Amino acid sequence: MTEIPAAEGPYFDELSVGQVFDTAPGLTLSSGHVAQHQAIVGDRLRLALDAHLARKVTGSELASPALVWDVSIGQSTLVTHHVKANLFYRGLAFRRFPALGDTLYTSTEVVALRQNRPRPGRAATGLAALRITTVDQEDRPVLDFWRCAMMPLRDPEAQTGHDADLSAVGPAPGTEKFRDAVRDWRLDAFRAVDRSPGFDALAEGRTVQVVGGDTVSGAPELARLILNIAEVHHDPRTTGPEGRLVYGGHTIGLALSQATRAFPGLVTVAGWHGCDHTGPVYEGDTVTSRVTVERLESLPDGGGLAHLRSEVEAVTGQGASRPVLDWRYAALFA
Repeated sequence: MTEIPAAEGPYFDELSVGQVFDTAPGLTLSSGHVAQHQAIVGDRLRLALDAHLARKVTGSELASPALVWDVSIGQSTLVTHHVKANLFYRGLAFRRFPALGDTLYTSTEVVALRQNRPRPGRAATGLAALRITTVDQEDRPVLDFWRCAMMPLRDPEAQTGHDADLSAVGPAPGTEKFRDAVRDWRLDAFRAVDRSPGFDALAEGRTVQVVGGDTVSGAPELARLILNIAEVHHDPRTTGPEGRLVYGGHTIGLALSQATRAFPGLVTVAGWHGCDHTGPVYEGDTVTSRVTVERLESLPDGGGLAHLRSEVEAVTGQGASRPVLDWRYAALFA
């Protein structure tokens, strides 16, 4: 009998440093994407919701930054079809903010590999550090960052010899990069419309607990929307009794929605210092967060960057709570 080939991505032991995956479909950002994304993660950024305000401030009708990074990550899952977990993101900084009608294209390069030590009763796995580069239809840079995925081996007995130091992957972006993408924005136009407390009302060291959680729903729908083909986000047969594993960006999107409830004057996210997934999130969990202002950085023409930290916990239906996300990012305020 002729063997039928499988339509699947690579396993860890089939990866090599320098491989590039760049055949994911391009995706043109539309109002339909915006609406479905907002319905799932609850985006409350004014520039992503108010097209008239976005044109006054930036000159175009912006897509949500969370939608953009979700599409970029989703396009990179050509490599991580068999992923078991995503451990971290590093160095994410916007080079420019796409508008509706722009098309995103992503290339993913394997930059470092480390096989995990075998553990009794656990499948053999390894860690793949990936550099993700996203451009638009005019080849203008949009995002360039790193993520680390844990993946199984096809041959559980294989010894790949991969032992890279992943702590050196993904240098943190300097704050100048965060400034560059918003340098020409008219924050005075934002202040003229938004009456929420702005940059001057923030205080370093302040922590806000967001009251009320968000139930994680629409997980496979979000994965489909952003071209994420990782099995664990679609097929419950690939996960354990806890249920289907939720895409990490889903949790980040809910954390951003909660951050805008704590600080409604937040204009946009210019980039991330880093993001660690400290625990899994499953469909039906409820996520809660607290947001801390770690550092403030004024801009020459008013407003500034607030370097925030969102610490997120997930609560199960039985009431048990666990930490799931530690996200540090640079938020723009007028």
